[in-house]
Amino acid sequence: MSAKPMVLEFGMGVDVHGRDATKAACRAVSDAIRHSSLPLFQEVRERGGRMLVDVTIGVPDPDSVKLDVVRQELPHGEMYHAAWEVDELTDLAQARQRLIDAGALVGSSNHGVSLSLYAKDPDGLEFEIFWTVPGGISARTRELDLEGELARRGLPLL
Repeated sequence: MSAKPMVLEFGMGVDVHGRDATKAACRAVSDAIRHSSLPLFQEVRERGGRMLVDVTIGVPDPDSVKLDVVRQELPHGEMYHAAWEVDELTDLAQARQRLIDAGALVGSSNHGVSLSLYAKDPDGLEFEIFWTVPGGISARTRELDLEGELARRGLPLL
């Protein structure tokens, strides 16, 4: 059986003085959880079910976020996916090269509204790095042609 979205919740967290991206991400997850007082969480666990949690983190320095620390904020379920948005398409191209060099890249997609890279961290947790296409229109997901997207926008190949 595939995962089915049941609850969508958003949270916000900041660390104004320390500028700690992990602390901000933990606060955002905690904020989202505090807004979800649904009794089904306990019932799912009691019935032996699994709850998968998809977390999208938006911070200036994604590399500084310690996902293992963020995972500990979840009282129920297991985090199976985290995502970060980059500001520029060239940032996505640089990230792809770093993921290739690390042997972590496992896929890429063009969703019309966003261009995405998928990779696995050393613990096997899948994560996504994506760029939102300005004025993009939702389309059938297809393979990402990053070189073509860069060329179409007159940006250099990295």
